[in-house]
Amino acid sequence: MYYKTRGYQLFTILNYCILVIAGLLCILPIIHILAISFSASAPANAHLVGLWPVDFNIESYTKTLNNPNFLRAFFISVGRTILGTFMTMSVITLAAYSLSKDSSVLKSRNIYAWYFVFTMLFTGGMIPLYMVVRNLHMMDTIWALVLPGAVQVFNMILLMNFFKATPKELEEAALIDGAGHFTVLFRVYLPLAMASIATLSLFSVVGSWNAWFDGLLYINNYRNYPLATFLQTVIVSQDFSKLTANPRDLLNISQRTVKAAQIFIGMLPVLLIYPFLQRFFVKGIVLGAIKE
Repeated sequence: MYYKTRGYQLFTILNYCILVIAGLLCILPIIHILAISFSASAPANAHLVGLWPVDFNIESYTKTLNNPNFLRAFFISVGRTILGTFMTMSVITLAAYSLSKDSSVLKSRNIYAWYFVFTMLFTGGMIPLYMVVRNLHMMDTIWALVLPGAVQVFNMILLMNFFKATPKELEEAALIDGAGHFTVLFRVYLPLAMASIATLSLFSVVGSWNAWFDGLLYINNYRNYPLATFLQTVIVSQDFSKLTANPRDLLNISQRTVKAAQIFIGMLPVLLIYPFLQRFFVKGIVLGAIKE
């Protein structure tokens, strides 16, 4: 059979090799960061740590978890991620359900659809968006981090295509039985779209958790920074004034190990939830990509 030919076997081996290399390129930096975070100050500063801790200790985690600046930024990110994901999924689900109907059910449906697509292709830009956020008095609030990105048009289109692919007979049967559109959405469409919902929710969670630039743009008080912005300030801008609660600690601990601990703690929530939602990836995206 064709899949046993030498060419196919070489192709399979090459694919596995590429995937293994890609996997190692993703995993090894994480292991290195973890090893630095559990190492003592001297070997970490001397760049002697590889993939295993040297002079194991947990002082950097103790300092990090006792740092109110870090904890405040962490919980702001948690709140922003939960609220942002809830708002995004609510908006795109309602929009996708409405736009999945034809023009006989939703009049001017094509106008609404093109309006969404137009905003995806042509944005107003950073300065007009900043002025809108400022004039709405959302600066230094969590709403500045959540509302501007609440409508993710590309994800809405994926979900709309999945709704379009759902058999219309199910909806017609529910409507004949007296169900309204909200009942049809929540009791017919959404249970069938759980793979797509989980996939798009993961996209939103990862995007919200890792977003740092909007925090830098809309948040003036560093005490209101989300975690990604906090880490960007500490690591990229090399502003170590927020690294620990007590600046005198900088004399006794390694900035490198504390930064590594903060990076790893920042990655931990996404690393924990990813395995539970990863199995929905292929099914959710493929089903959402089906076109009529």
